[in-house]
Amino acid sequence: EPIEIDGVADSVASEFAKYDALVVGTPTWNTAAESERSGTGWDEIYYSTMEDLKIAGKKVAVFGLGDSVSYAENYADAAGELHDVFENLGCQMLGYTSQEGYLHEASKSIRGDKFCGLLCDAVNQEELTEGRVQKWVEQLIGEGILEGGAAGGAASSEEPAPAVVDVTAELEENSILMEETIAAHSSSDAFQPHYNPRSGVTMWTSPDGRTCYYTKEVTKQSVSP
Repeated sequence: EPIEIDGVADSVASEFAKYDALVVGTPTWNTAAESERSGTGWDEIYYSTMEDLKIAGKKVAVFGLGDSVSYAENYADAAGELHDVFENLGCQMLGYTSQEGYLHEASKSIRGDKFCGLLCDAVNQEELTEGRVQKWVEQLIGEGILEGGAAGGAASSEEPAPAVVDVTAELEENSILMEETIAAHSSSDAFQPHYNPRSGVTMWTSPDGRTCYYTKEVTKQSVSP
C-alpha cells in the first residue's frame, strides 16, 4: 500500500523490509538546489537514516513530478537525487524512460540519455500522464519488478511487490488529498500563485510549500452575429 515517507521516517528500515521491491516518488520544491531538493520528508533522511539501510539488491523504481515549462532547466530535479540515494545503497534500479515528448531543457534526473524513472508533468501535459503511467508499469513488469528474491526483502510469496500496482492509486490518492485541502480553505488567499503564460496554468502553493493545486485559464471566444 502507498506509504507517506513523512509518516515512517523513524521506521523506514522496517517499512522497506516488508517489500521485495519499491516504487518511490517525489515532487521538486527546492529548485536548482544541489541536495535535499524534494521539500518532503525524504530530505530529512537521505543523508542520515538511509545511509544505514541494508537494502543492497532490492529492486527500486523512481517517479517524479514537475513543471517542464516554468522550470524547464530544472525539470523534476528531485527525482534524480532520490534515484542516486537508492543506487548508492546498492539497489537494482529499474524503470528508466525516454526524454522524447517532454518540454524540458535540462534536468538533474537525466542519466545517460534517459530519465532515471517516470517523470510526469501535470501542469503542461496532464493528458499524457495516464498513458505514461500505464506504459511504465508494463515496462517495470517486463523488467522483473514483480519477481521475488531481491536481497533485503521480507515480503512473503503471497504478497509480491504491491507497490507497482499502486502507482496509479497513489497518484489518485494524492489528487483526493489535494481536493480535501482546497475544500479546507475558503479562498485561495492562503496560497501563492505561480502563473505559466505558455500553458495558461497557475500553480497555487501553500505557505509551507507542501501543498499545491492547479487552475487553468479559460479563453473567451467571441461569436460573430
